[in-house]
Amino acid sequence: MIKKNKLLLLSIFIASFSYSQSYNIEGDWYTENNDAIIKIYKDGNTLSGKITWMKTPNDKNGNPKTDPENPNEELKSRKRLGMIMMYNFSYDKEEQWDDGEIYDPESGNTYSGIITMTSKNKLDLRGYVGISWFGRTSQWTRKTN
Repeated sequence: MIKKNKLLLLSIFIASFSYSQSYNIEGDWYTENNDAIIKIYKDGNTLSGKITWMKTPNDKNGNPKTDPENPNEELKSRKRLGMIMMYNFSYDKEEQWDDGEIYDPESGNTYSGIITMTSKNKLDLRGYVGISWFGRTSQWTRKTN
């Protein structure tokens, strides 16, 4: 019995140590082209992300960029800045969040998504249709200042 308790305590210690080594995904992230910052945050039991900064927030007429490619007529006039563009990402396994969706305001399309932390300040965001083999990966960098 004592051996089992020691083994259980050792298992808990190892599991908590492993978990404490995980990277914190929450925070501000530059998109691959450094043209936007997405704030990733907890949203209940999942992660979401919203646009908090854009290199070019206004259109050629000086007006805030909107969402004209959105298939929902009611959302075409919403502003991009502040838009929630990724949602429902749930923790899958170490350094990976899955089952999320990514909205691309440039095309008006929504994709399934997987986030994989590759280091403390780098992540891969993979958007795909159907299975993850048919998609594209974008590398984001954490905003450190």
